[in-house]
Amino acid sequence: MSSRSRIYSPITHPLLFLFQLMQWLADKLLSPNPPSPSTRLGRPKIAVIGAGITGVTSAAHCIGHGFDVVIFESGSEENVGGIWSKVNNTSALQIHSLMFRFHPSVKWERGYPDRQQILSQVRQLWKRYGLDTRTKFNTKVERVYQDGRGRWIINNTANGRFDGVIAAIGTCGEPKMPSDMPGMDKFKGEIYHSSGLTGKSAKGKTMIVIGGGASAVEALEFAAAEDAEKIYILARSDKWIIPRNPVWNMLLALNIFGQETIFSWIPELLLKKLFYRDLEDLAPADKGIFTDTPMVNSDVMDKLRSGKAEWVRCDIEQFVENGVKVNRREKGVAPGGQGHEEIIEGDIVVMATGYKRPDLHSFLPNECYEEPYSPPNWYLQTFPPDHPSISCINCTYMSAIGTVGNWHIGIYTRILLMFLVDPLTRPRPFWMRRWIDMTRLVKFTSPVGPFEFFTYLELVWWFVFCVAFNPFRWKWALFVFFGLGFVLPKNVVEMEDKIRNGLGLSFHQESRDVGIGF
Repeated sequence: MSSRSRIYSPITHPLLFLFQLMQWLADKLLSPNPPSPSTRLGRPKIAVIGAGITGVTSAAHCIGHGFDVVIFESGSEENVGGIWSKVNNTSALQIHSLMFRFHPSVKWERGYPDRQQILSQVRQLWKRYGLDTRTKFNTKVERVYQDGRGRWIINNTANGRFDGVIAAIGTCGEPKMPSDMPGMDKFKGEIYHSSGLTGKSAKGKTMIVIGGGASAVEALEFAAAEDAEKIYILARSDKWIIPRNPVWNMLLALNIFGQETIFSWIPELLLKKLFYRDLEDLAPADKGIFTDTPMVNSDVMDKLRSGKAEWVRCDIEQFVENGVKVNRREKGVAPGGQGHEEIIEGDIVVMATGYKRPDLHSFLPNECYEEPYSPPNWYLQTFPPDHPSISCINCTYMSAIGTVGNWHIGIYTRILLMFLVDPLTRPRPFWMRRWIDMTRLVKFTSPVGPFEFFTYLELVWWFVFCVAFNPFRWKWALFVFFGLGFVLPKNVVEMEDKIRNGLGLSFHQESRDVGIGF
């Protein structure tokens, strides 16, 4: 569907009008201009692996700032958009679109766009920056290695040589569809994965959803659209649910510590009293909200209160002819603990079991995985300490609150460009490892790993520290954070080159992985 089908009136729809005005200004002020077809793009040349939202967005930023790219996509053109090209037609954004601006040129029509509108925006971006002519489809990346001059080769030299690499394979690959659960062959109903519901019918039927995460929300949306009679959500562990409200979402993302603190009980108590209310029993008893990615959905509460849906805390025992036998547990009882057996009857079982995680290790150099600095324990979570010319944007992500705003795709991309263009800004492996150690020390009280959960404000702090730490990066600040003023720092680098060359100190023959700055 089109994202620009109407312009709202400032009189009858003032908030929607301001929303559209903000998007128009963001595009005019912050979107780099697409080059004309005759423009000769320069180096550094970037290889982008994956044509999902992250891959298309990062490639658009590179092109917009005058650098050539090639996108390598293992699937066909239908895969442009990544995971959004594979989910159901009933799927929609669970957070407000204000927090899902993956590029300044994105223009949403409403607060919670659906799958079609999201894919439409990705494809518009892909074509606007001429990426349709720079994408190699059906090209699975199996090896990334360097030649004698430190340039990156993707699979083989026939694909060219690159100064930098952006891995954008995401965290969701092929659907995880368990096939060995006891009794599955006995069940007389239908069994689907949550990603394969488009075209199926659930009208008037009872649906059993196995799983309690984001995939369960996807199944719940489908069931509601299909007017299912009843929905059971079988969840092995409790997960925090937060309202589909931009104010709530942004406030939770403002925890700069990125972990549970002595003050975390305040938002947790407010959620229980103001959002859960009579359903407070569903709130996790054994983990805080700043330990795992919460489920963002208000509809699930409405459906639970109406009786259309029921949340069952349980362990799956086996399938039976007319449903699923479970071990239902009380709140606070750990998975596998004592409960009572019960058969949940249903016509359809949906496996909301998520997706297999794509494997970075299958193609990145082995030195990227040297302990204790293996992903997600990398510099700014995306740069392997031995290779600052590689950025694995959104690939090492584990859990977080607020990070789906994707404003950070552009920042990560521009930090990579800064490292590649300006040798004095490039970090040495020693300092990259010290930053990782510092973050571990700061978050040593975190109940999960220091990089396994973070908030958006903590991510902003990482970026600010990265630029502020090295004086040679200061001139890049407006470029890194807003994409502005690229010509100025680039001209300064050229003057620095002349000074270095005059002193007999030419560093451009060095590998793009060798840091020479402070």
